Order: sequence, then structure tokens, then C-alpha cells
Amino acid sequence: MDIQDTICAIATANGGAIGIIRISGQDAISITDKIFYPVGKKCMPLSKKDANTITYGLIKNNEKEIIDEVLVSIFRAPHSYTGENSVEISCHGSSYILQNIMQLLIKNGCRAAGPGEYTQRAFLNGKMDLSQAEAVADLISATSAATHRMAINQMRGGISKELSLLRDKLLQLTSLMELELDFSDHEELEFADRSELKDIANQIEKVISQLTNSFNMGNAIKNGVPVAIVGETNAGKSTLLNALLNEERAIVSDIHGTTRDVIEDTINLEGITFRFIDTAGIRETTDAIESLGIKRSFQKLEQANIVLWVIDATCAEKQYKQLSEQIIPRCKDKHLVIILNKFDLLNENIKKSLENNITNKDTADYSYMSISDGIPSKYVTIPLSAKNKDGLYDLQQQLIDFTITPDMSQNSVVVSNLRHYEALSHALSSIHRVQEGLNTQLSGDLISEDLRQCLFHLTEIVGGEITTDEVLSNIFKHFCIGK
Repeated sequence: MDIQDTICAIATANGGAIGIIRISGQDAISITDKIFYPVGKKCMPLSKKDANTITYGLIKNNEKEIIDEVLVSIFRAPHSYTGENSVEISCHGSSYILQNIMQLLIKNGCRAAGPGEYTQRAFLNGKMDLSQAEAVADLISATSAATHRMAINQMRGGISKELSLLRDKLLQLTSLMELELDFSDHEELEFADRSELKDIANQIEKVISQLTNSFNMGNAIKNGVPVAIVGETNAGKSTLLNALLNEERAIVSDIHGTTRDVIEDTINLEGITFRFIDTAGIRETTDAIESLGIKRSFQKLEQANIVLWVIDATCAEKQYKQLSEQIIPRCKDKHLVIILNKFDLLNENIKKSLENNITNKDTADYSYMSISDGIPSKYVTIPLSAKNKDGLYDLQQQLIDFTITPDMSQNSVVVSNLRHYEALSHALSSIHRVQEGLNTQLSGDLISEDLRQCLFHLTEIVGGEITTDEVLSNIFKHFCIGK
């Protein structure tokens, strides 16, 4: 891509009443002037118009035939999205009209834009950093309030501000280290003791760790929080999935082993997309196909952020003891919801005993469900009837509570981009080496090298002199054309 070219592209989807064509580059206004004819008392060419104005007129071809009546907006460098002279032609949404205008622009000196080329130019012209540019694509593809909020926060410089603060601390630490090296021959001079350096390094490590650890949540929200539904055959897993989705998505039958493969579908709860995975019932079987389905059940369990373990409440103790050793260890660092399904089939005395046990966790009944601390990170027990949809609201609220953590407010910086996560992981390794070097009295020149590596990896995220054409190409090729 030649940044000196003037580019054009259709910026709207097919089928709408209005279509928009964007032109950007040094000659954007003069090329548009060749095909646009203003209508009205002040019929001056666009080149003589003020910036940020809209003009009504006609688009005509070389034979002076009218293609369409349009509105043309002009923006002059550097005050535009790309930082270049830019024009937006608003016309009727007919694909015939749009293609005709595009052909006229190309004949008069434009080049068809590639995927993401407008945003790439905005980055190259200093209108946004690389993390903000990537957030544009995330914003376009946002499918829920949570993904929208993350993209808006990043596009408005959320992660950039955090990295700017980190960069200042790193430069402070690097300056102190290199000052120490410059005056290493003067032992009587001390510009910073090692305890001060350790304190700054610890502050840096804490922030990078928080950003790195937020990736699991950010990635889950971006792609849908994976929720695995597991349990024995006929415990009511498929019935629960159908109740959550409010449709007959999975086959429900009294025959054991009906679900032999995983079934996935999504719902949106309070702006968060949850990706539910109904798995094959776990039991001893000689059926090769069912065994393969059970193997996949455990694979999906390990990939999930939240696990819904469905237990038939009429034989809860038996099912719990049969599967606890297989399920609970696999729930390490996950959220676990033990669902006592078919609660409506219990007599009133057992119901009351169970509800009291869930509240107090110190009664005799259901005490076998005690789980050691740390496995999983959080767990709750919820009685419900998937068939009657009783208790479904409590389950939905618990899923939301597990996902929206206290440190994930509207303005929190949550990392959802794999490239950012990889760079942060490398930066974290570098700062760990710095901490180790300070603790073991490593020479200052070696510590300084690790500091520079940490700074390098953080700079990779927002872009700068170190950003290669290969990295840029890989990022922007995934954008839609016209953005």
C-alpha cells in the first residue's frame, strides 16, 4: 500500500437506503471536484469550500449524465479521521449507483482502498496509536454491551494511558540504573539505593500482572464466556440448556446417553454473551461413540470459565460421590455451580433441609458436598427445576455475578487482544528478571538490558519505531474495507 495514493471505498453495507463512499488522500477534494457538480446559489467547487461543510449537488459521468443526487462532506488535513484530506459522498444505497461512483473516482485518479487502510493511515499519521486502531475493529464487531464497552474504552486510550504510566516508571527506573553505571567509578556517590529500585520494579510488575491476568476475562467476554454443562446421564443437562436458551435446542429423552456430542449455543444476559456447552452424560460405558462423547465432555470442562455441574436432586449423594473426584479437580481456578436439578420432585421436608444446608453449610444433610478451598476458586449450590424453569433466574444472576468481577468497572482496562497479551507476557518475564537481578545484586548493565526489553515489549502494543510492516499488515488485513 502506497500512503501517497488517494484511496476510495464504499463504507456502508449493501441493502441500505443510504450509501457512503469515503475518499482520503492529498487529492481527495480535487478528484471529487471532477465528478461533483454543486447545486444552489453558491455553486463553488469543493476546493474553495471551508472544511467541515456539507454540499448538495449531482454526481455526473464523463458524458454529463446524472448518476445521483448526493451530499458531499469535506475534511481538510490534519483534522480528519485519517489525518489527510478526506471526502465522504452520501448517495442512495443502490449498488449500481455506488459502483458507478467508485468507477468514476478510480478513472479520475483514486485507488480502491484495501482492508483497514483508512485506520492504518490514521495510525501512520499519528491520529491514534496501534492499540486504539485495533479497537476500531473490535468496536465494529461488538455483539454485546460488554464487548462494546471494552472496545470503546480501548479506542479512547484506556490501555494507552496505562502503558504510558508504565513507560514513565520504566524510564525512571532505567535512568536511575544507567546513572549508577555512568558514575560506577565514584563509589562515594549514590543516586538511588537498591530498595528504591526494587520498589519501582514491584510497582511496574504489579500493573503488568493485572493487565496480563485480565486477558482470560477479556478474551472470554469478547468471544463469549464458555460455560460447560456437565453431569451424569439423565440429570437434566439438555433440559437445562433448553430452558436457558428458551428453545428446544437439545434432544430430551429418558433414554440414557441421548447426548453423545457437545451442543453449543449462546445467549446474552445483561450485555454479556455466554456460550453454553451441553456435554455428553458422564458414566461408565462400553459404547465407543458414547465414550468419545464423554472424553469431549472433559475437554470442554477444562476449557470452560464456568462449570455447571447438574446433579439429580433425588439421588444427589450418589451422583456427587460418583463424579466428584473426576469433576472437582478439573475445576481448579474456575467458577463452579452445583445445580441440584429436579428439586420439584423432593418432598417438602427434604426441600427445607436442603435449602437450610445451602444457606448455612453446616447441617448434616448434604454435608458431603463440602469442597476444599481453592478447588474451584468459587462455587455455589443452586436448587432448581429445569423442566419448570424454577430457580432459573437465580442461576442467571449467578452467572452474571461470576463474570462481572469488582475490579471490572466501566472504566477498567481489560485486555482482550491476543497480540497485547503476548507482548505483556514478554514484558512481565523481563520485569521478573529485573526483580531477580535487583534481589541478587546483579550488575547494573545486565539489569538495564532487561529493562530495555520490558520497555520494548510494552511499546509493541501501542506501536512506534519498532513496529514492522509485517505486524501492521497482519493487524489491518482483518479489517473490513472502508474502515
